[in-house]
Amino acid sequence: MKNVALALIAHPDDAEFLCVGTMIRLQKEHGWEIHLASMTPGDCGSTEYPPDEIARIRRAEGTEAAKKIGGIYHCVEERDMRVNVTDASLDRVVNLLTEVRPRLIMTHSPDDYHPDHEMTSRIVRAATFAAPIPNFLYGRWKNPPLEHIPHLYYCDPVEGKDIFGKPIPAGFCVDISKQIDLKREMLSCHHSQRNWLLKHHGVDNFVDSMQEWAEAQGKLCGVPFAEGFRQHLGHSYPQNNLLGELLGSITPKAR
Repeated sequence: MKNVALALIAHPDDAEFLCVGTMIRLQKEHGWEIHLASMTPGDCGSTEYPPDEIARIRRAEGTEAAKKIGGIYHCVEERDMRVNVTDASLDRVVNLLTEVRPRLIMTHSPDDYHPDHEMTSRIVRAATFAAPIPNFLYGRWKNPPLEHIPHLYYCDPVEGKDIFGKPIPAGFCVDISKQIDLKREMLSCHHSQRNWLLKHHGVDNFVDSMQEWAEAQGKLCGVPFAEGFRQHLGHSYPQNNLLGELLGSITPKAR
C-alpha cells in the first residue's frame, strides 16, 4: 500500500508558504506520493486579470510548483472569500480524499488571518471524519470510503498569531534546512502573486517573507529553518505523531 501525503489548503500558493518543505522531505527521504490541493483557484488574487483568467493562471502555477517534486496539484473549485462548510464543499473534499487516499493530511490552523484559511481548516476536519463513514455518501460514492481517519496536522497560522495578535505556538517543528532552496523555488512558481501581494498585503517579496518565517521558527528549534505544526488528537483520530516519527519532532522554545 502506497503512502500518500496531501496538503489541502485554501489558495494555490499556501502550501508552498506553510508546509511544502516537510512534503519535500516525505517525498525525498521516504518515497511518499505528494498531492497539493487548494480549495479555490485564487480567483480574487489579482488587480490585473478578471477572475476566470487569474484562476487559469494560478491553477497552472500550482501544477508547475507541484511538478518540482513529482507531485500532483488539485483544485476543489470553491471561490475566494466564499469558502464555507456546505453540503457541496464537504462532498467535494470527501470525494478528493477518497480519490487521493492520503495517510497524512496537512491543512490550515483553525485560527488564522484569512477567513478562507479558517473555513478550509473546518472543512478538512469534517471531511477527514466523514470520509470513512459508509453512509455519508450512501449511493453516491465515486470511490470507496477511506479505511480509517488519516493523521491530521494543522500548519502554523500566517505570522504565528490569531486575529487578535495572540501567538499560536507550534506543537512541534520539522527541520527543513536542506529543503529551503527548493521550497523557495516552488513558491517562486506563483509568479502572479508578487504584484497582488504588494498591492493588497503590502508585501513586496513574498518568497523572502516565507524564508524569514521559516528562519524565525528555526531559531526556536536550534536549526536554520523549520516548519511548525499541531496535530489533531481528538477522539477517534490517530494518536501517534507519524510526521514526527518519520522526520523528527523538535519542540520549539517559547517566543
